Amino acid sequence: MSRAFVNEDANEPEPRYVLPPRDDPGYDEAAAQALLEGADVGNSYSAEQATGYKWGDETLKPYVRKLMARAEAEGNERMVTLAERFLR
Repeated sequence: MSRAFVNEDANEPEPRYVLPPRDDPGYDEAAAQALLEGADVGNSYSAEQATGYKWGDETLKPYVRKLMARAEAEGNERMVTLAERFLR
């Protein structure tokens, strides 16, 4: 098997996402943040499992736009790039 497909970090613990209760009005924004954070560490799947949303979900796009604006203001180019990918 090619080394390109070997996960050398397989023993790393899954990322943990601190989310409010699902019925909390801030849940969707927290879920959007969690999906971007998961993508940032290369583990979108765990964020999808934690939030119940899939990458690119239409419901979260307004929150991702808000997070992208914040990242732009902070000069966080990586988060801007991830947000742009989410919005495609």
